[in-house]
Amino acid sequence: MKLSNKIVLVTGGTSGIGLEAAKLFRDEGAKVIVVGQNPSRLQSAASELGESVTVIAGDVSKASEVERIMKQIGETFGRIDVLFANAGMGLASPFESVTEEQIDTQFAVNFKGAFFAIQKAVPLLSKGSSVVVTTSFLNAVGTPGLSILSATKAAVRSLVRSLAAEFAPRGIRVNAVSPGPISTPFHGKLGLSEEQLNAAGADVEARVPLHRFGEAKEIAKAALFLASEDSSFMTGSELVVDGGMTQL
Repeated sequence: MKLSNKIVLVTGGTSGIGLEAAKLFRDEGAKVIVVGQNPSRLQSAASELGESVTVIAGDVSKASEVERIMKQIGETFGRIDVLFANAGMGLASPFESVTEEQIDTQFAVNFKGAFFAIQKAVPLLSKGSSVVVTTSFLNAVGTPGLSILSATKAAVRSLVRSLAAEFAPRGIRVNAVSPGPISTPFHGKLGLSEEQLNAAGADVEARVPLHRFGEAKEIAKAALFLASEDSSFMTGSELVVDGGMTQL
């Protein structure tokens, strides 16, 4: 059991990568807490994960909400051994059509959400703790229509390096997992029609050297590696799991 008796917090843990990670962390012996915002997904995740997993409703884009969540965790569990800052969202839009609201929304969830989750968790993190942040292959390639989403993920990648340097003297590791195109509900939230999604999916799949989309379980396993002692000499790193898309 790689996470036996560890307290693990997963933001964005009610669907996709976060949900699969929560299941895997639970099965590896951790006491898991998941945070999500959508009421129906919260209910579904609670049912799927079982009573041993704590499900908390909260909006990670708001510092006050994150502070409330961390206070609740501190009172109940006393500490956090692993933080998987995974919450994220994206909106597709041609550059000329991007609005200020689209920029604010994506940076609020993807960057501020990760930043405040880590910042507010710091008092609960001790020497030996591990922070894992979800970035994206989009921080390494240019993709039409996804300029803002890509920028948020590049900002998060930079944040991982800065925090890894800042937390190293405390014995806290900070790393990133960078998924390529993954079969999750995320793509359905980009604001594209079904026809556009299918066309974009076919184009992306053709560009992946392994000629398929990845599965959420595959990213969860990479996150487990970074969360556990298996990666004890890694910090500031980004583990790329993209079927070779940005590497070949």
